[in-house]
Amino acid sequence: MGRRKPIVIDLFCGVGGMSLGFKQAGFRVVGAFDIEERHIKTYKKNFPSTPAFCVDLRKETGRSLLSLARCKRKVDLVFGGPPCQGFSMAGKRDLRDERNLLIFDFIRLVRQIRPKYFVMENVQGLMLGKAARLLNSFLHRAHAAGYATVKEVRALNAASFGVPQRRKRTFVIGYRSDLDSPDYPEAAPIIDEGGQAYFPTVRDAIGDLPIIENYNGLLSEDGFVGSLGKASHYARIMRGEVKESSDVFRARKRNGNALTGCLRSKHSEESVARFRRTKPGNMEAVSRFYRLKYADVAPTIRAGTGRDHGGHMAPRPIHPEYPRCITVREAARLHSYPDWFNFDPTRWHAFRQIGNSVPPRLARCVALEILKATRQEK
Repeated sequence: MGRRKPIVIDLFCGVGGMSLGFKQAGFRVVGAFDIEERHIKTYKKNFPSTPAFCVDLRKETGRSLLSLARCKRKVDLVFGGPPCQGFSMAGKRDLRDERNLLIFDFIRLVRQIRPKYFVMENVQGLMLGKAARLLNSFLHRAHAAGYATVKEVRALNAASFGVPQRRKRTFVIGYRSDLDSPDYPEAAPIIDEGGQAYFPTVRDAIGDLPIIENYNGLLSEDGFVGSLGKASHYARIMRGEVKESSDVFRARKRNGNALTGCLRSKHSEESVARFRRTKPGNMEAVSRFYRLKYADVAPTIRAGTGRDHGGHMAPRPIHPEYPRCITVREAARLHSYPDWFNFDPTRWHAFRQIGNSVPPRLARCVALEILKATRQEK
């Protein structure tokens, strides 16, 4: 008989970037919760066998969540990324933003569910300036609830873990005081079929994707049907053609279905001209959009704001070769989402879903460290 999979709860799950990473590492997600119905709909589309619920976590208790998930076993881990825009270093920081307090609802629910471990993900800004006071308050509440935390709290850069994007995120790893401490993951490159370690670039991520300018149908349709180009090892992983040894999640491919997220943007002639004049690795002067560089990684893909906070779309990178913004699928590749993963059909919502999520490969690297700790328990 095989080893039992540790069971976990995903709070503030979004579309499931962290869920995917933890599933790939070998965890069983028994319940996922988020306040946005659109995110839960997308989550269910990608993980139909995982119970997912649209709830306001400020109004729930640990008992009510376990009841919704019909979970009668002891929970090994609770993880999640409470909304963090008030701490974000991008744009205006507002420490009075009510969303900042959601980190305290996270630790309240951890205290009530009483898992062995927890992982709380947030923006790098949580560690800096006045926001650090809130982080210290979070840590104090965790310790009062009987949890130690791995010291020192770290910000992990997704680019150091095989994700072709510079994205620094704070991870707080907690463990019950009677257990041994897990570790933070060390840098984890991609290992190709020849055994060579490397960190993928923008070209590795999107170089095989369709030249959407050649397909007028993509001006109105989201899905591309056709052959993709020559793929890097990283792209082959995203396509489901090869599998990493650290990924034990069931293999999934598109199986000939359309590659979603390929809808073309309709830019004005003026914008196209400005994009064309912008050299890769530089910022376009008017829009302030960054033009990707094939030989580098992407900058942080940002989410923009929800309709309750103005409904602003974040700047989208310009393709390194063509004078247009990148597609949803190109953004997904830069975020380490596999090609079978689908997002909201509306481009604005899809980019927000990607920008708000944890890159699955980064989540998997964190999850593998927690998994090691569970296997060392006495």
